[in-house]
Amino acid sequence: SEPPIHSIPRWDEETFGLEYDLDLFNIVAVDDFNMGAMENKSLNLFNSRLVLATPDTATDADFGRIEGVVGHEYFHNWTGNRVTCRDWFQLTLKEGLTVYRDQEFSADLNSRGVKRVEDVARLRAAQFPEDAGPLAHAIRPDSVIKMDNFYTATVYEKGAEVVRLYEALLGRAGFRAGLDLYFARHDGGAVTCDDFRAAMADASGADLGGLEGWYARAGTPRVEVGVEHDAGAGTLTVTATQAPPVLTARGGGGDDGRAGDAQAGEQGDSPPPLLIPIRLGLLGADGAQQPLHLRSGPGPDPAGGSEAVLRLEHQRQTWVFERVPARPVPSVLRGFSAPVRLTVRGQSREDLLFLLAHDADAFNRWEAAQRLGTALVLERYGAAVADGAGDGAEARAARAAGEADAGLADALRALLADPRLDGQFKAHALALPDLAELVPEVPGADPLLLHHVREAAARALAAALRPELERAARDNSDPPGAPYEFEAGACARRALKNAALGALARLGGEGVTQDLLARFRAATNMTDEAAALAALDRIGGKVRQEALDAFYAKWKHEPLVLLKWIAMQAASNLPGNTAAVRTLMQHEAVKLSNPNTCYSLFLAFARSPVNFHAADGSGYEFMADSVLQIDQINHQVAARMVGVFNSWRNYDAERGALMTAALRRMASANGISANVYEIVTKALP
Repeated sequence: SEPPIHSIPRWDEETFGLEYDLDLFNIVAVDDFNMGAMENKSLNLFNSRLVLATPDTATDADFGRIEGVVGHEYFHNWTGNRVTCRDWFQLTLKEGLTVYRDQEFSADLNSRGVKRVEDVARLRAAQFPEDAGPLAHAIRPDSVIKMDNFYTATVYEKGAEVVRLYEALLGRAGFRAGLDLYFARHDGGAVTCDDFRAAMADASGADLGGLEGWYARAGTPRVEVGVEHDAGAGTLTVTATQAPPVLTARGGGGDDGRAGDAQAGEQGDSPPPLLIPIRLGLLGADGAQQPLHLRSGPGPDPAGGSEAVLRLEHQRQTWVFERVPARPVPSVLRGFSAPVRLTVRGQSREDLLFLLAHDADAFNRWEAAQRLGTALVLERYGAAVADGAGDGAEARAARAAGEADAGLADALRALLADPRLDGQFKAHALALPDLAELVPEVPGADPLLLHHVREAAARALAAALRPELERAARDNSDPPGAPYEFEAGACARRALKNAALGALARLGGEGVTQDLLARFRAATNMTDEAAALAALDRIGGKVRQEALDAFYAKWKHEPLVLLKWIAMQAASNLPGNTAAVRTLMQHEAVKLSNPNTCYSLFLAFARSPVNFHAADGSGYEFMADSVLQIDQINHQVAARMVGVFNSWRNYDAERGALMTAALRRMASANGISANVYEIVTKALP
């Protein structure tokens, strides 16, 4: 079966009333292409890995990306081609809006809750660090040295979140009315972000002036929400405050050689408040959603509905809800209604466990698991740091991990047993937060120790949940010879099965190893074959190499499949893997002139905390060498690679010094491209 890309035109017509104005949607696949795709009118260019796929060679995730990217380029016919940008600095007008549209398309075809979890996880992993680092920029910036460097997670993913703010504030019908007016006014025109906001405001009659700051300001805002229940009066008072982000001072990088300016939040000046929609729900003691009745405060009265959208447009605001006889558990920022860093004042561990068990909002249910996981890992990281023994990070992490957190294990056990929940959602809920989420929570983080603590905590949870994980793997396995289907139910079963197998791989043992090896050999689709190989890679040893060799022998004539083989080896956390990756660069399958190969090799290596962040600096040295080498071949690819050094301020002093030394070496290299120069000099202190 194929991704349902033929449903794209019908979906756009039914959802937004937009028809394609040509008889054919032409697609050309290109192997050597720096980007994902390009929406040229009538002739769309695609990176081959984002359009060529069969069940044998592509995973469910690959098919999902193809579905989204083909949709994205098709949707550009209206949001990008027929209505285009007045100038390059309005790029988010077409890209952010089109990302929003492709996200909505995929959400309607699959699980909306799961899609929202995946999109926010991607935003936090890629865009939040960008927004907190030396290259932070507004979604509509004022200047850039190389336009090639302007195609960022901020312009695309954060831009989509800003579009989503309109939907949260206006509702789906009001948002659609605003889009209709936008297209009616500007079809065939070259416009600005201000024109989009004006159409939304004029169609709805709403005051949207507070959204202007989202276009002009870098950084991720901080929001704190507190609730107070008055049992005697039967009221619940919700207070929300917002604060601007504190951004890193930017290094030199202007083409005139001047040092960059400090960003908003560092100086004493406080920018005007933003307009931030906060979607709120209340859960009663039985887990049911409570009706909401607004007594006072800005915004529409939900009039007994289960959700309210609070318009936070001042530094501090208060809302009072009535007919609340007992203290509820608040569910705040449902659906991630704004791209902010949220603190819920007074939110207890018991509250989070309750939300994980009962929240009707899929995103906040997952978020509760993430917050519980973050608290667990950070607590045990603190214990590992305090451990004075000198026997290495992995041993200290193992001692600090101890037994599994009983409360979290029980909550996940109940979640796994719940037949009403989507299998993909369960797979996401089982995973502890990634290092990209954890590192900013630890000033001067030791990434290697933090990685080992996270792994030890995940291993302890897997041990506690072993019977449930084995059952999930067994019950969601297809019978031998079952045909592959790319549809939501089948993808959900595979996702849960493979998440369970990955967790069991952390426990090791002969039984687990042999089961994984049998699954690897018997797999009839790439989703299961690649998942089993990844689990065997985690186990390591002789069986890992045997599986990698078998995979290469089977797929050596399929370059797109070999990208997975390259990435898996490069990202391995086997100690000392840097030398193996240097050797891998000489392999006949590694074509450094091909952008996909570079991304699969070098960006995967940077995701290995054990090797990229090796204490001796060998990982940084290898990456800097590789950036300079690739810069002689492809400036754009090299600029993407060098971005892995931007977060050096998050780490301990020793690693920070090693990373800045690597940056300085690249900055002083002869013949460095303008693409790499801009990234490097902005990253430097």
